[in-house]
Amino acid sequence: MWGLFENTSDTQDVTKIIKAFFTEQDTASQWREYALCSQTNPMAFFPDKGGSTKDAKNVCTNCVVKAECLEYALTNDIRFGIWGGKSERERRRFKKEEEAANIGVAS
Repeated sequence: MWGLFENTSDTQDVTKIIKAFFTEQDTASQWREYALCSQTNPMAFFPDKGGSTKDAKNVCTNCVVKAECLEYALTNDIRFGIWGGKSERERRRFKKEEEAANIGVAS
């Protein structure tokens, strides 16, 4: 419908991520009740490759659980979509920078 992915496995992966995100119930994930993305079209957070991430990131800018969302994506190695205001590429870069900083601290 949205033309988000070129192959079926990617579409299935995104559907699984969205379903898990909104159905998991544990104390560590209660922050999701406050996520602004839950009040919008979740597919906006999964743009086409090379597509604009601006609308999703604008929602994240005002979200009170942005940090928790980013931590969730990093902890669960989520590779699709905008999480905590960051794209997959930005999350990878962020994770590498964090790891490098932790190595520098441990030295």
